[in-house]
Amino acid sequence: MRDILLNLWLSATLVIAIAVVLVLILTYNRLVALRQNCKQGVADIDAQLRQRHDLVPNLVSTVKGYAAHEQATFEKVIAARQAAVAKPTPQSEKALSGALSGLLALGEAYPELKASANFQTLQGELADIEDRLAAARRALNSAAARYNTARESFPAALFSGMLGFAPMAFNEIAADERASVGTVPAVSF
Repeated sequence: MRDILLNLWLSATLVIAIAVVLVLILTYNRLVALRQNCKQGVADIDAQLRQRHDLVPNLVSTVKGYAAHEQATFEKVIAARQAAVAKPTPQSEKALSGALSGLLALGEAYPELKASANFQTLQGELADIEDRLAAARRALNSAAARYNTARESFPAALFSGMLGFAPMAFNEIAADERASVGTVPAVSF
């Protein structure tokens, strides 16, 4: 009788140990997959930024043909692009966006530039890249939310830190931009 109870106890312990190991393996694999989705989201954003950076020289050369005396604007755009390529940070990307806005505003001052098919094509490509960049940022934030939720849920919360699964940061706007987000723009005709 004692041998039967001992075998039953050992069998139950073995089943519980196997179940714990399976839960650990499944949770680990799920966290790895979710972390990879986050890394892919970061890479997608980088790809869109690279496309934007590659488009800038074409845009500058097109505008130069029509507005050659706007050298300060060109230099500002080129410097902002070089800074963003050398060290892509939210601040350098914001500076590039501001410089590009100034460059695109030249289209209003030069009607023949605005009518140029090349300028319109490049402007459309830039708008498309900006849309894809925004979509990539939303996808990254969604992936980060899924990953962080899975990481902090039971049973992963018990051992995710020990296994090296750190929280994933969201792609947020800079603090200085946050103040202007809720502001209604002034429109005059």
